[in-house]
Amino acid sequence: MSFVAGGIVVAFGLFLIGLTGIVFVKPMVAERFFRSFASSARTHYTEQGIRLLIGAALIVRSPVMWQGDVFRLIGGVIVITSVGLLLIPWRWHHRFGEWAIPLVLRHMQLYAVGLFTFGAFLLTGLFAAP
Repeated sequence: MSFVAGGIVVAFGLFLIGLTGIVFVKPMVAERFFRSFASSARTHYTEQGIRLLIGAALIVRSPVMWQGDVFRLIGGVIVITSVGLLLIPWRWHHRFGEWAIPLVLRHMQLYAVGLFTFGAFLLTGLFAAP
């Protein structure tokens, strides 16, 4: 189980770093991707399912990660917020996205730096394990 969780965390960290590259190399592709968030009930529930998987993977893998308590907390926050988003009508999430996504797009390169930093932090947590 821990091996699978580690694979999920690696995949997510690499995804974040790859998305950073797309923001700088193909910004229109990144913009289209960001605009798709919470755009329908299907994407809303898919996003939450993926977030639950990532959060659970962080919780499962955290005992053998560098700064495991931090990663357990991050995983817990991801799981709790995902469950919260599953319990509200998806249109509320969509309305929030209508407000938040333009901010992300306006500051997309700065957002990408955060994506890269978090992706690198995840990978460091896995591979710098005690």
